[in-house]
Amino acid sequence: MLRLASVLYAMVGTTMAGIMIVVALVSGYDTLNYIVIAAAIGAIAAFPTVYFIAKAITANE
Repeated sequence: MLRLASVLYAMVGTTMAGIMIVVALVSGYDTLNYIVIAAAIGAIAAFPTVYFIAKAITANE
């Protein structure tokens, strides 16, 4: 499951970080500090998401 989770994180982590950056920019927070913080929040939020996705995929096997 760890190998599956690491592959999923490469996709989900990037996507969630990008979404959070877009949210920050649309909200008017357009300085570097806010963009980096938004990307970090998205990358950290991807960990539990990837865990549940990988768990659901391996449960169906």
